[in-house]
Amino acid sequence: MHIGVRQRAPIAALAVGLAGLSMLVGYLQKARCAGAPFDDAGRSLIFDRIKDTQVCYSDIQLLWLGRDVNLHVFPYLTGGINSDGTLTGGTVEYPVLSGVLMWLGGIGSHTDADFLLHSALILAPFGLLTAWMLGRLAGWWALLWSVGPPLILYAFHNWELPVIAMSVAAIFVMTLERIPLRTRAVIAAVLLAVGFCLKLYPGAFVLPLIAYVLTHDRTAERRYDVRGAVMVGVAAITTVVAVNLPFALISFQGWRASFTFQQNRQADITSNSIWYWGLRPLFGPHDADTPVPAYDQTVSLVSPLLVCAAFAVAMRLGWLRYQREGIYPWIPVSAAMLCGFLLLHKVHSPQYTLWLVPFFVLLRVPWGLVAAYLVADLSLGIGVFKYFGALVSETDATTFELLVKFGVWGRAALLMVLFFVFLRASLRHPHVSATTDPDSDQRSRPKSPEPAR
Repeated sequence: MHIGVRQRAPIAALAVGLAGLSMLVGYLQKARCAGAPFDDAGRSLIFDRIKDTQVCYSDIQLLWLGRDVNLHVFPYLTGGINSDGTLTGGTVEYPVLSGVLMWLGGIGSHTDADFLLHSALILAPFGLLTAWMLGRLAGWWALLWSVGPPLILYAFHNWELPVIAMSVAAIFVMTLERIPLRTRAVIAAVLLAVGFCLKLYPGAFVLPLIAYVLTHDRTAERRYDVRGAVMVGVAAITTVVAVNLPFALISFQGWRASFTFQQNRQADITSNSIWYWGLRPLFGPHDADTPVPAYDQTVSLVSPLLVCAAFAVAMRLGWLRYQREGIYPWIPVSAAMLCGFLLLHKVHSPQYTLWLVPFFVLLRVPWGLVAAYLVADLSLGIGVFKYFGALVSETDATTFELLVKFGVWGRAALLMVLFFVFLRASLRHPHVSATTDPDSDQRSRPKSPEPAR
């Protein structure tokens, strides 16, 4: 049974309210690491003592120092990166829009506690907006976003909520069928490009969106909408250039440093990746803090190649589904591409699970797979900090190491399964616009003419 537009409005409101409560709990959990007394730089003295053992660590609080946020330096314009990989002059390791959000959170902040609070106030509206859009799109399933463990654990762990909101907003715009397809797609491409300027990964979703526009409005006279597809690609590229170009022109070194930092980042013990836990032991006994050049070079080469291969496979399988069904499944393909990235990228931070949750909400994925993934994520999201705490205190870390390994390999196995499950999945609810029958089903739409074999 499908839920109509009017029925989804109160569900969306409930999703927003519950998301607000979850984020409040999440903030209070992180804020246990922040507060007086402070040192001369405004760092909470309690932070280093309990951040791991009490699982209240956040990148937000950590990066109050070390990126000149505490000095209120506008990012990228005067910075760079040293030969040892240290960022300088306000440059941060994230794309420019995330750096600007960090700077905004630092305005008026004098301590890391202030910075955490101000950042949470900036980020929270994006989490609420995501809840509202998911409620309108998927009905009750939106509660998986609003009350699921990932939102509580990671809402204020890093600056993820804006980029997730941009990804969901792109999908939401594409459902507004009263707007011409090309216009919707261009707006969606701009939103995904803004997401790219926040955390990169939504940029990959432009590719299946282009394929969707290219194939959607086929007629006897026109096999493919090449012009519409080009417009989508140009809109995305233009947006990325418009956002980044001012920073690159003012200080190319400062702008480029964020990308250099990520390129140089190692798949070490903090990466939570299959590379560290699976490949590195093959390079012989090692100390966790000692670089292994051959391993680092291998991962730096193989990881991006495999990510690109996963993207290509997802696009190809999406094309085969299009040939069977007549509609290119751009949302399922985007979800599969994200799985490929999460599995094969050299870093898999715990908060990346937030990126995946909207696709659990929007697509028909077996509940058992969703629950299993959340359990594996909990094992890692909690276990990894307990593990680091035990290593620092030189106490027995065996149990926590097992939790980390269970989380890493559990998520990896499930991502491989989800890659293919997503590619076969349909939307939990059909696209609905204000000008269509609320109970209409996308599957009832006439298919495009069968493509030539």
